[in-house]
Amino acid sequence: MRYVLRLLGIAGLILMAALVAPYAPKPAVASCIDPPKQDVNWRRCDFSGRSLTGIDVSGGTLSGARFLRADIRGAKFVGAHVDGAKFVTVEAQGADFTESNALGADFTKANLEGAIFVNADLRRVQFFRANLKGADLTGARLDGADLLYADLTGALWIDGTTRCAEGSISLCK
Repeated sequence: MRYVLRLLGIAGLILMAALVAPYAPKPAVASCIDPPKQDVNWRRCDFSGRSLTGIDVSGGTLSGARFLRADIRGAKFVGAHVDGAKFVTVEAQGADFTESNALGADFTKANLEGAIFVNADLRRVQFFRANLKGADLTGARLDGADLLYADLTGALWIDGTTRCAEGSISLCK
């Protein structure tokens, strides 16, 4: 008799779950096929090797996204959340990351010549061997950032007045 009651109990739970499931709130899911636009949700999407020149994803959520070997020249990430994103070996000349949250992002070997990082949160960012020639770092937070072998020649430093001298590798001279 107990076995029958347990069986009915399990079957009842399954039936109840089936009836309630269509009305349960669905978690927000990033749609990696959404076109690039402001405020897009590309969380944890993979755009490796893609050409995304000139896109404007300002204000978007791109946390944990991957742009390995992608072409994002002239792209706008203004105010975007790119924390934990991977921009390894990207072509990102002139990209605009103004006021973006890039906490823990990886720009290893990225070509960021002329990129804009004004007031960006770059704490714990990896810029290992990155090309930051002529980049604008005015007001950026660089606490814990890895600038090992990064080329900062001509970059506008975080104080907004200092230009890094020719041969500024790993630190602004």
